Amino acid sequence: MAMRSQVYAWDGTKGTDLEVGDAGNGMSIFIGGKGNNISKPAETSATQFVVIEDIGCTPSLCYGSATDADLDIRGLIGNSAGGASVATATSGRPGTGLVGPKAYLQVRINTTDYFLDPDGIGNDGVPGTAAPYPRSVFFQPSFNLYPDVYVLPGQVWDVRYTHYQDNGSYTAAGSHQAFVKYTLYDGPDALIANKLLEMGVSVNPGNVDWYKRTLIGASV
Repeated sequence: MAMRSQVYAWDGTKGTDLEVGDAGNGMSIFIGGKGNNISKPAETSATQFVVIEDIGCTPSLCYGSATDADLDIRGLIGNSAGGASVATATSGRPGTGLVGPKAYLQVRINTTDYFLDPDGIGNDGVPGTAAPYPRSVFFQPSFNLYPDVYVLPGQVWDVRYTHYQDNGSYTAAGSHQAFVKYTLYDGPDALIANKLLEMGVSVNPGNVDWYKRTLIGASV
């Protein structure tokens, strides 16, 4: 197939688990050595073009005072500090707290981060609360990766996960997850994708098919 949509899902609780020392250190969801990984970096060949369309990771939830019995609310994992409220255990201030990993997701092309601060310095990326995965009735998607991120032929690309909150559990299911959705254009479709980029036209399956029809119509 010359054009296909793909989804890569990462789970930090599969394979090699995350540890306390991993907090604050960004890692690749492809080859970071934690969770389920692939064997080599994500990259495009000379005849491929990738369009990254959507990303997301585990969200976090701010709340008032809560006990251990409430920590699995909304599918998030909280602190298990012996019956004390998570608000006190995580912040020291009764009535305020955080459930979830406080995670961020960053897209990197070669050595350049996609999401930057106003001064041009790279940051941790989009917070999971703004781009939640998995999505649910409690965490509706509000972040839209627009414009899409283009990975040109021959480039290496990555999606990096950074978290700051362990909430007492690194191994519980669902505590660290991320995903990326993208479309891979190969062969002639990759050539068309590059042509659309030169024309200033968005690269998507509909526009690629439109360009094909234009070529066919011109040759008749």
